[in-house]
Formats: sequence, C-alpha cells, structure tokens
Amino acid sequence: MTTKKTSVALIALASAAASARAFTAGRPFSASPPSTSASSSAFRTSTPTPFLPRISASTSASASASASSSSNSEYDYALIFDCDGVIVETEELHRLAYNAAFDAADLRLPSDGSSVEWTVEYYDILQNTVGGGKPKMFHHFLETCGGEFPSYTTDEGRGERRSPPEGDDERRGLVDALQAHKTELYKRMIAERAIPRPGVLELMDEALEDPGIAVGVCSASTKAAVTKVLDVVLGEERRVKLDVCILGDDVSKLKPDPMIYRTAAERLGVDPEKCVVVEDSMVGLRAAKGAGMKCLITYTSSTSSEDFYGEGADAKVPELGERDVTLEDIFGPLRERGNDAQIVEEARDPAPSSSSTSV
Repeated sequence: MTTKKTSVALIALASAAASARAFTAGRPFSASPPSTSASSSAFRTSTPTPFLPRISASTSASASASASSSSNSEYDYALIFDCDGVIVETEELHRLAYNAAFDAADLRLPSDGSSVEWTVEYYDILQNTVGGGKPKMFHHFLETCGGEFPSYTTDEGRGERRSPPEGDDERRGLVDALQAHKTELYKRMIAERAIPRPGVLELMDEALEDPGIAVGVCSASTKAAVTKVLDVVLGEERRVKLDVCILGDDVSKLKPDPMIYRTAAERLGVDPEKCVVVEDSMVGLRAAKGAGMKCLITYTSSTSSEDFYGEGADAKVPELGERDVTLEDIFGPLRERGNDAQIVEEARDPAPSSSSTSV
C-alpha cells in the first residue's frame, strides 16, 4: 500500500465502514461480470454447482423446495459455519488474489500514479470491518483513498489504459470486473493450497450424522469462490449433505448485517435462539449476534487480539481440534438446560475480567 493510503487507513476503516455499505445498499451484485469496458476475457466466471440438502436423490426436488420454506421444522437445532477463516484459513489467499487482480489491471491512482496494494496489516483490519469483497473495494476507494478511483488497463495490462470510472455505474463495472478476476485467481490458489482447519471436518461430520441438527454454511464470499473451497476442502460427498448454503450472491446485505443468518434460520425452520454459528471474525460475530444466535469463535492469527467476548461471543477457542470441541460440548448444555445455557464450558478460553483485556 502506498504512503498516502497507509496514513489514513486505520482511521478510515474504524470510522467509515458504513459509507461503503450505504453506497451499495439495496443493490445486490451480479455473480457474473458486467458487460462494461472494465471487463475482459480474463474476467469470466463459471457457473457453480448447485447446493443440495441432506436427502436422497429420489426426493431432491421436494427437498429443495422444503429448504426454501420457513415452515420446515424437522430440526431441533442448527450448526452454521462461516467458510473463510473457519472451514479453511483463506484470508491470506484472498489478499494475495486481490493484489494479483489489482496488478493485472495495473490500477493507478490519478493523484500520484501510485499502485493499489493491500498489505497484511491493512487487510487484517479490512476483513474485520467490512464484509464481502466488493464492499471492501468500495470502502477502500471511497474511504481510504478519499473517493479516488483508479485508472486501469484492459486485457491484464496489455490493452489500453482507461481513465478512472465516473459515476456509480462505471465504478460498479470496474469493481465487478476486478472481483470476477480475483475470484478466478483465488480458485486456482485454493486448488493448490487449501486445507481444512483442525477439527472442523470432525465437528461437521458429527453434526451431519445427528438427525436433529441442521448443518449449513453462510459466507459473504461469492458462489464461485465458496463452491471451489467447499469442493476442495469438504469434498462433494460431504458438501451435498449440507442442509443450507447461503452466500454473498444470495442476499442484498452482507455481514455484519444479520440478513444472511436470519435467512438461514428461516429456510431451516429453526428458531434463531437454537442456532449456533461458528465464526472467526468480528464482522461475522456481529452478524450472528444480530440474528439472535449463539456464536462460537475460532480465531486466527489475524483476529486473536479482537475482543470477542466484549462483543457478545458465547465461547472462543483457537482451534476446534486443539480443544477437541465436540457436538456434545456445543448442544449438550442447550438440550439439558435450555437456550440460556453456556456452550463449550470446558474447552473455551476463559472470559477476561474486563472487556478491555486482551486475549
């Protein structure tokens, strides 16, 4: 990141996340790149494989309709996983893919000709402030860069240089194209490097075997990106057993807005108070708690210093596998003592005496 960006990044991110969300409010993005001058043949995305609920193939049609209805009440509880940072540590791959997409388009800020690059430190703050890739880019250009959008080149730097986009439509066209190219780059990285976080597959398999617990994934990332992650890390056999999978393309408001988790509860027909979300970031925690759900945090190196308990986390652990977190640790207390019971009592990090105490 340039000197100009670094000097304002921390202040801008802490104070102005709402501006980027307001810019895109009520305008859900398309999953495919728009037909604008910002798009090129390198920015095309493939159609993702559809997600199917946990049911036999002979009744898959009726199950699909059931999964979309809030009247489905076959489950007592729900366990919902975020994807990036929870199922697999992907945030660094996201950052590298964004920078590769920025470099391919040869983005240049008009004021000083500087390039666009997101450092590790900057992205750590960004991912805990703004949910979704496109809102991150809008936030970066609108807030961190003071409303300055970059010029760019077409055909991965081999084409002509285009002036900075003007107006909402042109800006959205550039961001859409950058996101589409970033997703393709990210999918290649995932295929080469993605491995599950310790303990997550074991916990998911336990839940999939329990007929009273629905299992789902809710991620702010695009269908193309998440489908690739789930296919590589979960495998198709496990992935198709998911009861619900709601992604950034499916909702008009992204985390920290609770819409994605409320939608999951409605489709599953499970009371939000009986849903437990596994998250890794402050953005995800706020979305889960805003939906009225319990939230178990599995923090990463980039989120370990966040005050999750101060924001309402019900439990937090460094790794599910490291603490041997089981389905009984999560739902046993709820079944025995009701929805107000403490989850993961033995394995969780102790809550600090003050919300200001660092973990």
